Amino acid sequence: MMARRARIFLSTILLSAAFADAAAAHTFGPASGAGSLAWAAFTAAALALAAIFYAQGLRRLWARAGAGAGIRRWQAAAFAGGWLSAAAALLSPLDQWGEELFSAHMVQHEILMLVSAPLIVLGRPAAVFLWAFSPNGRRRTGRFFSSSPWLAIWRPLTHPLGAWTIYATVLWAWHAPVLFEAATVRNDVHALQHATFFGAALLFWWAFLDAGHGRSNDGIALVANFTTAVHSSLLGALLTFASSAWYSPYLETAAHWGLTPLEDQQLGGLIMWVPGGLAHLIAGLVVGARWIGQERRGPVPDRAGGGK
Repeated sequence: MMARRARIFLSTILLSAAFADAAAAHTFGPASGAGSLAWAAFTAAALALAAIFYAQGLRRLWARAGAGAGIRRWQAAAFAGGWLSAAAALLSPLDQWGEELFSAHMVQHEILMLVSAPLIVLGRPAAVFLWAFSPNGRRRTGRFFSSSPWLAIWRPLTHPLGAWTIYATVLWAWHAPVLFEAATVRNDVHALQHATFFGAALLFWWAFLDAGHGRSNDGIALVANFTTAVHSSLLGALLTFASSAWYSPYLETAAHWGLTPLEDQQLGGLIMWVPGGLAHLIAGLVVGARWIGQERRGPVPDRAGGGK
């Protein structure tokens, strides 16, 4: 047991160091420096721990129940895809480019919110992480996440209406010029921006993708997804058709890439508007078709514990 824990700890340190070094090599601009390196190291450690816990939990689950049992192979692949895309968004040169181009910053956020978050949710990380603990640890953790105090917090957050509200608030608030500009010049605000975008997206996709498992609010989830596509596309359209650039930190840096600040903003708005809206539309059609098929086959019993 101690040897296995030591190997896990060592793997975490090695992966964190590798990611942090890669990120530091590509960091420059107003948000660079020691704070940026610390954020890269923290992000790398968090990603490394998530990968290790998922791999450990999946290994134990499949060793007990057989490969593909409980968590299907495609779900494990979805988690891997979400993990890799999050690492690419946060620790690749894309993070550097986002300091000089609003459109690159938009690509980074779209990857986190529309690629990484739903793929990770499809991988059912809560169930897999639980198996990373010892049997006693699983029982204690399961009791905590089934307790009334926790469910009193978790259920409103993952109800489609609650998740929709959080997602919309985070999306629109961070695109207010005063907050967005603060995130481009301060590492702590930049880290908070990434964390809230990703956290809100995880809650939203958890509510949407998990709501089809016997809950009575499937219709609410579909409406929440549709209206999210509408209001995020509206924000993208406002950015695209604005008569002037909104964010002063990009007034000079966009020229380094052969773009005017307004062209850079318009490109970012189009990225939010078209691919972003299309992602929500496709997700709604796929999940809606799946739920219609479930209705034809008969009701599925509700699952306790908020989708665990």
